[in-house]
Amino acid sequence: RALADYQNLEKRIEQTITDAHVRTKSHVILQFLEVLDDLEKAEIFVKDEGLKMIKDKLIRIFVELGVKEMDLFGTEYDPHLAEAVEILPGADDNIISEIVRKGYLIGDKVLRPAQVKVSKKTN
Repeated sequence: RALADYQNLEKRIEQTITDAHVRTKSHVILQFLEVLDDLEKAEIFVKDEGLKMIKDKLIRIFVELGVKEMDLFGTEYDPHLAEAVEILPGADDNIISEIVRKGYLIGDKVLRPAQVKVSKKTN
């Protein structure tokens, strides 16, 4: 019984360490996502090859870390993946018609929900 308790303790400690690594990694990535957002906004106004190169390098790093951008435009609104910030008149109900801030996944978990504008059917 003592051996089984010890093995369970080892498993719990290993899981706790793994969870701490994931939380730390996610926290750091979230901070760099804000930098990526700023680079993408700057790219609209400043056409600079160096800026594009830095942005592309940051995106490559995210891909290596398992971070994926969610492609939600034109899909049905899902509150688990996105946060609705505005409702716009449209042809269909609950369709994402504009992305205000991109959302990202790490693995199959939502790292940062997208901020979107959702259509509401008008008569």
